[in-house]
Amino acid sequence: MEHLQQYTFNYISPVGNLTIASDGESITGLWLQDQKYFAATLGNTTSEKKLEIFGHARAWLDAYFRRCAPTVDFPLAPKGSDFRRAVWKLLLEIPYGETTSYGALAQTLAQKPGAESMSAQAVGGAVGHNPISIIIPCHRVVGKNGSLTGYAGGIDKKIFLLELEGIDSNGFFVPKKGTAL
Repeated sequence: MEHLQQYTFNYISPVGNLTIASDGESITGLWLQDQKYFAATLGNTTSEKKLEIFGHARAWLDAYFRRCAPTVDFPLAPKGSDFRRAVWKLLLEIPYGETTSYGALAQTLAQKPGAESMSAQAVGGAVGHNPISIIIPCHRVVGKNGSLTGYAGGIDKKIFLLELEGIDSNGFFVPKKGTAL
């Protein structure tokens, strides 16, 4: 199997340095510094390269961090199984400034043709391995009971992103144990 060349671009954000990856046409990754699973799908890379797609991602991030609700109008190509890509596609449907639960995502997936039921834990695993953080808004997924578990970039950054979007985090809590604390 041929591996396509990947290129990276660094973006300094209010949550720290972000590494953005592209295959030259689509965004394939966006990781927060020290994120769990950092660059797990990156493969062969070169250093920074000026690409048009990086300009689109930078403009999107600039708007996002100015508290706008930018539209993803450039191609994304996250690498993962069909199941994970289905979950990540659902994440893109969560509106700016809103949250959903792992269980609600599982119910939505279970309603797809050919699916009988879906595990919230399986969905949580896919959400946690999202290779395009922030743009594919995995930070908008919380536990059904308001638990802020499961953000590979760190709970403090998840809270920051939710509050940036105007979400009142007072109803949420940080669990004593979790997968991404």
